Amino acid sequence: MNRKITAMVLATALLGLSSCDKKEKADTEKHGLHLEHMDTTVKPGDDFFRYVNGLWYDKTEIPADKSTWGSFDELAQNTDLDVLNILKEAAKSNKYGDLTDEGKAINVFKTYLDTVTRNKLGIDPIKPFIEKNNAVNDLTTLNQWIQESIFNGGIGLFGMYVMADAMDSNKNVVYIDAGTTGLPDRDYYLAKDTDSKEKLELYRKHIARMLKFIGQDEATAKASADKIIAFETKMAEAELDRVALRDERNTYNPMSVADLQKLTPSIQWKEYFKKAGLSDLDNVIVSQPKYMKTLDVLLKTTSFDDLKLYLNWTLLNGSASQLSTEIDKANWDFYGKTLSGATQQRPIEERALQVVNGTVGEALGKLYVEKRFPKEAKQQAKEMIDNIIQAYENRIKKLPWMAPATRQGAIDKLHKLTIKIGYPDKWEDFSKLNIISKEKGGNYFNNMMGINRWQITKNIEEFGKPVDKTKWGMPPQMVNAYYNPMYNEIVFPAAILQPPFYDYKADQAVNYGGIGAVIGHEISHGFDDSGARFNAEGNLVDWWTKTDLEQFTTLGKSLSKQYSALQPFEGIYVDGDFTLGENIGDLGGITAAYDGLQLYLAKHPTTEKIDGFTPEQRFFISWATIWRTKSRDEYVKKQVKTDPHAPAIYRSYVPLQNLDAWYEAFNIKEGDKLFIKPEQRVKIW
Repeated sequence: MNRKITAMVLATALLGLSSCDKKEKADTEKHGLHLEHMDTTVKPGDDFFRYVNGLWYDKTEIPADKSTWGSFDELAQNTDLDVLNILKEAAKSNKYGDLTDEGKAINVFKTYLDTVTRNKLGIDPIKPFIEKNNAVNDLTTLNQWIQESIFNGGIGLFGMYVMADAMDSNKNVVYIDAGTTGLPDRDYYLAKDTDSKEKLELYRKHIARMLKFIGQDEATAKASADKIIAFETKMAEAELDRVALRDERNTYNPMSVADLQKLTPSIQWKEYFKKAGLSDLDNVIVSQPKYMKTLDVLLKTTSFDDLKLYLNWTLLNGSASQLSTEIDKANWDFYGKTLSGATQQRPIEERALQVVNGTVGEALGKLYVEKRFPKEAKQQAKEMIDNIIQAYENRIKKLPWMAPATRQGAIDKLHKLTIKIGYPDKWEDFSKLNIISKEKGGNYFNNMMGINRWQITKNIEEFGKPVDKTKWGMPPQMVNAYYNPMYNEIVFPAAILQPPFYDYKADQAVNYGGIGAVIGHEISHGFDDSGARFNAEGNLVDWWTKTDLEQFTTLGKSLSKQYSALQPFEGIYVDGDFTLGENIGDLGGITAAYDGLQLYLAKHPTTEKIDGFTPEQRFFISWATIWRTKSRDEYVKKQVKTDPHAPAIYRSYVPLQNLDAWYEAFNIKEGDKLFIKPEQRVKIW
């Protein structure tokens, strides 16, 4: 799940407003649902997205610098502008020196904005790396360069990182992963549909255009692009597809370093790990053995002149946004415009903020939390989460298809769930990160290289140490939420605790349909087709009976079938198998949140309508409101290939088609377009 919230958040408890006097009620009516966005001429049972969001959709234009726009995006934009003002105020003050965490965030921001220096440098920052690439003439020089480039992020042929062992989540181990290709999914290289073939040809032209920046003439650049795509296509052919990648069992392939050496003998693995500071390494986890075997074939059969083309393209492509504004714009023209449909770049300050959030985000997060997020909010949010968890447990206990042993495993996992709200209890340590200010000669490229080396060094140093499960995967100012299966945790950054997800002045039906369903969604990821493979301790251990797993899989296939029938464009379908985890998350989330609302209403009974809608109706309208979205065609085409989330318009109503309570709330009957027969409704959790 992704997106954000505001500054006035959580001045009262999330479970507040059980009763109110006339003054309070009048204030409440200014919050919650946006009736002006609804098209009530449409029957909710015919088109629930339009019923809730129709007038908004008709009058909304997607901003030129966006490829999609909706509730999440509006909240993200508002939060970004808020954070941007905080960052700019901090930059003007003398409070934060260069060596402070906040000062480092400020200096990353300032050097990004220093386009004069970036344009003056041009491609100079990557010339030393191009020279190194061009010096590769045999396997010996290739291995020397691979080893030398470890702390710069590698050269693209494969990846290496340290992470929790999927079978023992308290232990950090080394993973070896597939290499880098320029297109975001293998289908762009291999699929035969019209869109994929068109995008591949546009990518070919993009490569040729970009190679001119590093000195190739037009004819040479076109020929080079053909060779680069041929090489990347062979890489893509050996990779797991997007559905297979979702199954952790496919990517958990432990082997000894000696066996890895046999798998890819062209790489000097012992020397590589020694250079990385991992001399004592005996075993690794190989995510894609077929790819690593194919890589060896490629290194033995590809001419080194062609290999150098791939290396230089991967370098240029990965560095483009850090170079001159001309190169940055050319890079955006393909990835932002051609692939995603935006018509202009975001303002430079907003782009700079995204870089700060993505690199030293917690340093900036300290400022955001200090200014915008009250400490009391953690406990207030916890109350609603506890209620959703209780509703989830109640549902698990009543599942008719689950045997007692599996049911107990599910309840144990729910009880051991770690909940993180707002911001970390222990902030990231940036003391070893060296960021040089613009005033002292620093530039954006060098600072990003410094961040890269710092991150990689820090990551490698985690090998052999216990896993630090206090760490966060995103900063508090990011509008988002997530579930981490190996930590068995749900995480809600401060920024998502804002309207339309949570509004303390709105009635609780609206809040349960918003943030409550988001909470339920993240809990459900622990029980989706991927998360359910991990036990209560976060280990990839089978805790299911064979019969229960078969029934769970069958239910998942039924849900996949519903989504695979959705066709955003002629001949382009949602991939129900690829999106299954998120779809289970939505179905489980909205179901648990509805039950959580019923627990709340049992304690605070009311039959009162607000704005003419019952609490149950307001709950479902709130759910559809958070998926209020309008997207460009190219964005949706890319989304169905690369994003495990279904397009937002489908998320607004498809899960509801499986809930009896939705039919009851809006009196939806057979004959209505969205009606599904009761026996065909999918009920999993």
